[in-house]
Amino acid sequence: MNNFESAQNPPAHKGGDVLTLKTLNTFAVDVITLPDEDELFWYVAQNVVGRLQFLDCVIYKADEAGTELIQVAALGAKNPHDREILNPLKIPFGQGITGGGAQSKTAIIIDDLLKDQTYIADSEPARSEICVPLVSHGRVVGVIDSEHPEIGAFDAADLEVLTTVAAMTSAKLELLAEVDRSHSQYLALKESHRQLSEEIQNRTALEAELFNVRKMEAVGQLTGGFAHDFNNLLTVISGNLEFVGLAENEAQRQEYLDEARTAAGRAAKLIQDLLAFSQRMHLRPVRTNLNTMITTICAQNRQRLPGDIQMDLVEDILPVQVDPTAAEIALVNLMINARDAMPHGGTLYIKTENIQHGVADNESLSKNIVPGSYVKLTVSDEGEGIPPEALDQIFDPFFTTKPVGAGTGLGLSMVLGFMQQSGGAVIAKPEVSQGATFELYFPTS
Repeated sequence: MNNFESAQNPPAHKGGDVLTLKTLNTFAVDVITLPDEDELFWYVAQNVVGRLQFLDCVIYKADEAGTELIQVAALGAKNPHDREILNPLKIPFGQGITGGGAQSKTAIIIDDLLKDQTYIADSEPARSEICVPLVSHGRVVGVIDSEHPEIGAFDAADLEVLTTVAAMTSAKLELLAEVDRSHSQYLALKESHRQLSEEIQNRTALEAELFNVRKMEAVGQLTGGFAHDFNNLLTVISGNLEFVGLAENEAQRQEYLDEARTAAGRAAKLIQDLLAFSQRMHLRPVRTNLNTMITTICAQNRQRLPGDIQMDLVEDILPVQVDPTAAEIALVNLMINARDAMPHGGTLYIKTENIQHGVADNESLSKNIVPGSYVKLTVSDEGEGIPPEALDQIFDPFFTTKPVGAGTGLGLSMVLGFMQQSGGAVIAKPEVSQGATFELYFPTS
């Protein structure tokens, strides 16, 4: 037990430093898009631990009382039914090797299970085992366990890799728990708002505004803090990959470095979007012609945008006062979303017009704006539209209808934060199976 020098056979983890760094790098980028615990546990088992070639892996989740471990994901012989656990194994804290590791909150390596009296023989007995607890706020919330048919299959390097995976998994579990708590608070506020609206009808508009401000402040603080930590994590990973010298040739080495830089670029964009949403980005507004900006953006991003773009730009457009860089990021996000919504092709429609906005027009906006002169920018696509049940969430951070790895879901959050910080507003007009339309209101200068 815990005798790392006695392992004579090659370690169970055979990926090598390059594969390890590449796998952890991919996990760090994708982890933000995993929507719930179930997706997280299966992703870790299949895409992280499995890719690192741990032959037989089981992930356990602790119950609320912290007295029992329940099998929630598996890989190899312990997972004969793909992603369905028919009879999940349950292990009390303190029982066997896995339960003992959960109770002591320490990682364990067993070189020869047949010499360990605490080993509980399985239907397919193994000879060596490694288990690492998932710890959140000082409490064990689960365990990652791997067995191997050979004696001394695991060593200190395997322990370090699995401990890193466990730490990243625990961090995501903490974030999911925080999201659940925020959602519960949101539901409580929503119920309070409903009751108050019934009692005091003449204060409905004021209460709705107060509710939205509190919601934006709470989510902004959460995203701002996570942005800082996540940026630090990706900086460490990118720095490690810069020193990768284990590739067989220069072409492979350059490929790994390019992938690391791409991941770091994605992280930088994520941080930028988060800061914009939480309204902490320092904007530098200047007098801007939106028609000129739109034409330039379409020309510079031609390869990234849909093939068919139709523009209806008003000739006598009024100038607006916006930060051109932030405005470009917001518009590109909307155009890329439109492209992704039309995988089989379609037309992207872009329209500008000068309008006069009155108090009565505020009802349809996400935030009231002062009456006056505005330039309305409309971006429409011919995709599948936005499901009605998702309409209230599309501007929330981390929400996305895209598959894991295909996007972070932060684009619309950034658009909302930028428009509100610029004194404007944005509304979505989804029509299922008939595309989606976004209207941006820019105050004129």
